[in-house]
Formats: sequence, structure tokens, C-alpha cells
Amino acid sequence: MNRDNIHKRLLDNLKTGVLVMDKQLHLLYLNVAAENLLELSVRKASQLFIGDVFIKAAEDIGEMQTALNNNNSFTKRQTQLQLMHGKVVDVDYTITPYEENGEQRALLEITSLEHSYRISREESLNSTHATTRELVRGLAHEIKNPLGGIRGAAQLLAQELNSEDLADYTNVIIEEADRLHKLVDRLVGSRQPLNMQPTNVHEVLERVRSLVEAEISGKGIRLIRDYDPSIPPLLADSSQLIQAMLNIARNAMQSLFSPKVEHDLGRIHLRTRVIRNATIGARFHRLTASIKIIDNGPGIRADLLDSIFYPMISGRADGTGLGLSITHSIINQHKGLIECDSRPGATCFTILLPIAASE
Repeated sequence: MNRDNIHKRLLDNLKTGVLVMDKQLHLLYLNVAAENLLELSVRKASQLFIGDVFIKAAEDIGEMQTALNNNNSFTKRQTQLQLMHGKVVDVDYTITPYEENGEQRALLEITSLEHSYRISREESLNSTHATTRELVRGLAHEIKNPLGGIRGAAQLLAQELNSEDLADYTNVIIEEADRLHKLVDRLVGSRQPLNMQPTNVHEVLERVRSLVEAEISGKGIRLIRDYDPSIPPLLADSSQLIQAMLNIARNAMQSLFSPKVEHDLGRIHLRTRVIRNATIGARFHRLTASIKIIDNGPGIRADLLDSIFYPMISGRADGTGLGLSITHSIINQHKGLIECDSRPGATCFTILLPIAASE
């Protein structure tokens, strides 16, 4: 293998985007990380001016040109650049002038901050979730004890009563005590260890689909499947994953029943893809399964978006706020990641689950 091929392989395995430009800041080369970050292929990028890649970035391009003219390296931290497709990325970048075969060149290294922001969000959410879960479990214990006493006393009282009318009151006490007990159990969540087995994610989604279709029949909602059949089995607890996906799908279904919905036909998309070279938390995975559940409902209020995975947080007046909290806990137990992006007419829950452990 010649040296050029070795260098290309090394550059293509970097997570940092690397661009090579001439002295007029026209692109000569992009590595794979740069292609992914800029959503631009090497073929389309060839001889493209950097100002056509980063639009509305006159200040940044001016600083790059100045660094090149002065033969000085220049670094800029935590800046936003708008791509030619309209997407905005948060990055650090460094431009370094160098000479090759008597020609001046510029090496531009771009590091996306999305990953570090995601890790920070994940760690914050997981820490808060763990603290909240322990607090709720302690509170649940204190609630269950008096509930058991109330229920037992109501049963004893019912045995002493001769009037059916009075027995109705004790039945209400018993039924409400049972309802509160079930609510507390849901709030605490299961402590049973996961039954990890090789699992076909599409069998999980098909089970969710069948349950949801039974509920949306005749209600003007269409469920659309878009599966990637190349996804291999992954190690998972299928029943727990069904519960996690079903919570999201039912939320989508309920949002489409909202009077705020402005469409002729409600749609729920179930979409799967294989994602290569993904990082979940601090761990790198060569293969992950991406599962998206998308609806065209009214969206999640902006003030709730950062806290929807916390218990008792709900955008519906009749919601318990437990479904997404339970879903987050299940995905977290699977060493996966769940994220939500929402705006009116498009709410997307994305779940990433590692495949490498089952290979």
C-alpha cells in the first residue's frame, strides 16, 4: 500500500473534519468526517469556494484569509456556521497555512460541538433522572404503607356493615386505594433485571404497530412503516422495548386527536436505519440501530421540551407524565439514547440502540 493511501485511510478514520484548500480558499480535499458534517461529497466540493460552503460567514472567511496571508495559524472556539443547505452547526475550527510543492495551502480542521453538547445533556438528564427515581422510590414506600392500612381498614369496615348503600362507600375507598397503589408502582418502575436476548427490532415495531392500529382504526390516522431490513439482531429485552416504543407511539396518537391539529390526515411514521460510527454517552459504537417515531401533530410546547423525560411532566391535562419517563429508563438500561425534536407539524423521537454487543 502506498503512502498516499495510508494517509487517506488515517484521515478518513478521524472524527475531526479535515479540509484542504488552496490560497484562494477553494476546496481541494475533504475527509469522511468533513463530508458528514458539511453534508457535502468530495466530488461536489472540488474547487468550491469556502464562502459557498459556509454562507453568511464573511467574518470567519475574512479571518481565514488573513491567517493564510500572514502565514499564521488561527483558531476560533464555539462558533456557529451556516451550511449551504441552511443547517447551522456549532463548531471549533483551526486554519493552518502550509506549503506543498511550492504552492500555498490551508488546512482547516473542524470539530463539531454537537457530540459534546449531547454528552452534557445526556449526563445531566441521567443524573437528574437517577436522583428523581431514588426520591420517588423513597416517597412510594411512605405512600404504600398508609395505603395498605386504609385499604385493610375499609375491608374490615365493609364486613361490619349491613347496608349496601354504606358498602358502596367502602368499595370506593378500596378501589381508589388500589388505583393509587398501581399509580405508585408505575411511577417507581420495574426493578426486574432485563431479559437480554437477540432481538429483531422490526418484530418489536410490528407488535407496536398492531396495537396502535387497533386504536386508530377509523379515526383518520395513517401508520407508515419505513424499515431498513439490513439491521441485524441486537441484544435487548423485547417486552421492555415494546413498552418503550408503545409509550411514544401512543403519545403520537393522542397528540393527533388534539383539536389543535391542522391537517386532513394524521400520520405516524415508524422508521429504522443502521447508523455507523455513532457515540452514545462516552462510548463509541461502530453500528447502532436508529429508530424514529414521527408524527405530524401539534408538537410539544417549547417550555416542556427539555423536561419531557422527567416523571410527572405532561403536555396533556389528562396525562400522568409517566410514559416518557419509563421509556427513557428502559432505553437507558439498554445503554441506548433517546432524543426528541419537535415543532408544530413534526415531532420526532429518535432512539439509538447499540448493535455491536450482539455481533
